[in-house]
Amino acid sequence: MKDKPSKPGPGATRVLKTRIKKKSGLKESSRRWLQRHINDPYVQRSRAEGYRSRSAYKLIEIDDRYHLLKAGVRVIDLGAAPGGWCQVAAQRVRSPEDKPTVVGIDYLDMDPVPGAAVLKMDFLDDAAPAKLIETLGGEPDVVLSDMAAPTTGHRRTDHIRTMHLCEVAAHFAISVLKPGGHFLAKTFQGGTEAQLLDLLKRNFRSVHHVKPPASRDESVELYLLAKGFKGRAIGQ
Repeated sequence: MKDKPSKPGPGATRVLKTRIKKKSGLKESSRRWLQRHINDPYVQRSRAEGYRSRSAYKLIEIDDRYHLLKAGVRVIDLGAAPGGWCQVAAQRVRSPEDKPTVVGIDYLDMDPVPGAAVLKMDFLDDAAPAKLIETLGGEPDVVLSDMAAPTTGHRRTDHIRTMHLCEVAAHFAISVLKPGGHFLAKTFQGGTEAQLLDLLKRNFRSVHHVKPPASRDESVELYLLAKGFKGRAIGQ
């Protein structure tokens, strides 16, 4: 099932249009991208409200609808850089700065986030899962993943690589979540493999495809939301 609420205006921030001159020295495609990015209302809003990326609003919109980030829950954020999702999670679960209940991980450099512990390491490293749980101090209630593989320009290759990250994140979530917990991860339209969906449907009470309003209409990204983890079988 794909849930797509109607696209509201992204807040009261006034959108100021900026034009990039054709004589700027940029390629035409780069000029158009930069102009669109600068004029994006979510980009402007993120700057005004102190979020590190426009993607913070994707999590905000999903959480406003599905209520994943309740006060006191523990959260793991996979592929956390530049930190927008960690910011939202830490605020919404009221994570204390002296003993964070939000842990992010990324191999990219990332500035500290109040209320979040940040690990600089590759989530695909064998040691990463144990380090995440050790840092969090127990099992998470929510596992988030906005991971996407670096693009190669070949659409099918990029799709396969990002789907692999989604699958690895799903297996991790199933191995660590508390019963009743939730999993949210980036995927692509038309690309959620039947095997992955079957895995999630067997382990969670409900599974949804969600495209939040902050996700650009032309983007093929979707978010896969699995709610209500059923718990691990004995010996799993």
